[in-house]
Amino acid sequence: MKKVFRYLKKELMLTVSLLAAAAGLIITPPKADFFAAIDWRTLGTLLMMLCVLEGFKKENVLKPVENLASRIRTAAGLSLFLIFGVFFTSMFVTNDVSLIIFVPLTILLFRSGEREELILPVISMENIAAIRGSLLMPFGSPQNLFLYGQAKQVGFLRFMLHMSPLCVMSAVLLIIFVLVLYRRNVREKIVFTHESGEWDKERQPQRITYILLFVLVMIVIVTRTSLWWAALIAVIAAIFIADRKIFLRVDYVLILTFLCFFIFSSSIAGNEKISQYLGSWVAGREYWWAIGLSQIISNVPASIVLYPFSKNFAGLIYGADTAGLCSLIGSLASVINYRIYVREYPGRGGKFVKTFTLISWAFFAVVVLPGYFLSKWKFF
Repeated sequence: MKKVFRYLKKELMLTVSLLAAAAGLIITPPKADFFAAIDWRTLGTLLMMLCVLEGFKKENVLKPVENLASRIRTAAGLSLFLIFGVFFTSMFVTNDVSLIIFVPLTILLFRSGEREELILPVISMENIAAIRGSLLMPFGSPQNLFLYGQAKQVGFLRFMLHMSPLCVMSAVLLIIFVLVLYRRNVREKIVFTHESGEWDKERQPQRITYILLFVLVMIVIVTRTSLWWAALIAVIAAIFIADRKIFLRVDYVLILTFLCFFIFSSSIAGNEKISQYLGSWVAGREYWWAIGLSQIISNVPASIVLYPFSKNFAGLIYGADTAGLCSLIGSLASVINYRIYVREYPGRGGKFVKTFTLISWAFFAVVVLPGYFLSKWKFF
């Protein structure tokens, strides 16, 4: 039992999610259709992406990006490259995936440049970049995917038009935050002392396999195909053939954390009294409800719970896309960021939370009121 408690103390977000799931099952005992309400597509897509990106790391597939970044000679320039790499890729591959790609690369590069003290503030800003860059596109985040799918009268271009003011404002703020971080010496040099590993020519088939699998996962995300389960089987089978040891490296704790939060969300949505309460209080207050409820069950489940009771689509989606700036639980993308960091630096979870909260709240304080006033600009 001591080992279990030590493990749960170490895996803080898993502990929180397990407690949330247990509370949800007490609030609403599971019914026959209970597990059908869980977003298995998101869990399956996350599993595919984690497997493929573990292959990326093992085979050093991202070496060209690493080489490009290593040519940057200033710490501020490198930070901007990585932060806006997250910002723009999150629009197309979702905020979760962009963090999975860039946060390990950030840790690797700043370690190589012997500037590890910059890792936490930079990946905290990458977290903001993932949350705010992804809001521009319907497929940039799981909550955008869900809400865009529900609002049939909202076209692709109209969606982008309404989200673009928040996106542009966030990009400008991120540049300001980086300049503040390096305010003492914006031209401060960074010198890389270690070269990344060379590509093994004999491993070329494996690298091609992982790149093709990555493309497959992107197609699943963008097309929202109902055949995601077939893609999951194909990915697992291909990796089993290419290198089955990859499965030993996958972060299954993250999958379990997501599952627990979805169980809690399903329990809340399935409770009649809670649903009646939400129905009477949410309409007209969607923006603040989305931000507040997301701090308990995260923005994806909060969007699912609140949508049936909402009348202002703009308020709900703006609130859900702002909620991740308040806490780790506010966005499950933040949980991914936390997980990646503590795997590299065990025992430093508290330091991560402190830095993340300070930077995110500073950003939140600037954008929260403009987001509220913009939510009055209705999509339809």
